[in-house]
Amino acid sequence: MASITANAAPKRRTFGELLTSDLRALPVVVALIALWVFFAFQSNVFLTPRNLSNLLLQSTVVGMMALGLMFVLLVKEIDLSVAAIHGVTAVLSAKLIVDYGVSPWVSLPASILIGAVIGSCSARWVNWVGVPSFVVTLGLGLALNGIQLLLLPATARYGLMGTGVELIAQTTVSGIYAWFAWAIGIAALGVLILSGVARRRKAGLDVSTLNAIVIPLSGAGAIGAIAVLVLNANQGIPLPVLMFAVLLGIGGYILNETQFGLYLYAVGNNDEAARRAGIKVPLIRMAAFAIAGGVAAIAGIVASSRTLGVGVFSGGGVGGGTLLLESIAAAVIGGVSLFGGRGAIHAALLGALVIGTVQNGLNLMGVDNEVRLIVTGLLLVLAVSIDKIIEKLTGQQAF
Repeated sequence: MASITANAAPKRRTFGELLTSDLRALPVVVALIALWVFFAFQSNVFLTPRNLSNLLLQSTVVGMMALGLMFVLLVKEIDLSVAAIHGVTAVLSAKLIVDYGVSPWVSLPASILIGAVIGSCSARWVNWVGVPSFVVTLGLGLALNGIQLLLLPATARYGLMGTGVELIAQTTVSGIYAWFAWAIGIAALGVLILSGVARRRKAGLDVSTLNAIVIPLSGAGAIGAIAVLVLNANQGIPLPVLMFAVLLGIGGYILNETQFGLYLYAVGNNDEAARRAGIKVPLIRMAAFAIAGGVAAIAGIVASSRTLGVGVFSGGGVGGGTLLLESIAAAVIGGVSLFGGRGAIHAALLGALVIGTVQNGLNLMGVDNEVRLIVTGLLLVLAVSIDKIIEKLTGQQAF
């Protein structure tokens, strides 16, 4: 009897259980494909290389913001100040460049550092006082909106044309250099995948070479190659898109290959258990907020480069505008749980593409902005609802 038990095949997971883990991105991918098919029938411009390039470029800022927010959501917190950090750091860097003649090579990194410091300070207050992060970051966001207005000149805008910042959005990588960038990305992804497989095999887990290595790598390679072909048919890969890809790679490495990434998931799943296991929960929380603030500042730089200036509209406008809501929606739609402890790095990309597709497609159809906001809100509610329904179904199956 003991030998039969020992040799018994491991219990296969149900489809519902797979949807909460390995296949969590499947509903999002299906929805994204459906949206592309729908808008392709509505407008013959939608699938042109130029429009697809614009769609990717338009999705980078929201994608970056969602990426930063993901780290905060993983530890079961929320940061409502990221849009304000996005705006105030962009205005501060512009002020240093225009009013004081500081080089962009100094002012832009300084703004990123300041964004990270602001984020960590809000987490420090949450840890010290025990006030919910919702309240702390909401109040901080309002304060930062006021500081943003104080930093602006009488014209309420700083123009960045001719400062060098505009080159970020105007630079593209085309031709053979685009394929070189693709090759580097696939090689980096291969290293990450092989490292994860080796770690699991070292732990004694049975890992399928086909499912764990061949399919993910070949799939990513094919999708990346199609993207390069489409973008090269226009003007090449926009630099902000490459920046977003690099951030996704760094984020994926942190979450999947570092102890810090493991701690993020542990804190989000059960902070008390993590604390008893020796994890310094307050420090992990501060690091997550710092990452969100720093990435928000990077997104602010990209946005200011695209608009050739900063002003009261930066960061989605004073009060955060739709940027904050779209960033949260992108993270959640992509598969990051609002209840902590679950989410993969591709969530930021998929969520941003869904938001960007809705905006781009509805604009091509000539639909009013009000309808776009309604659709985005409904998508957010639907994504969270599907997430909870899958969890309930999985829990019932487990019993």
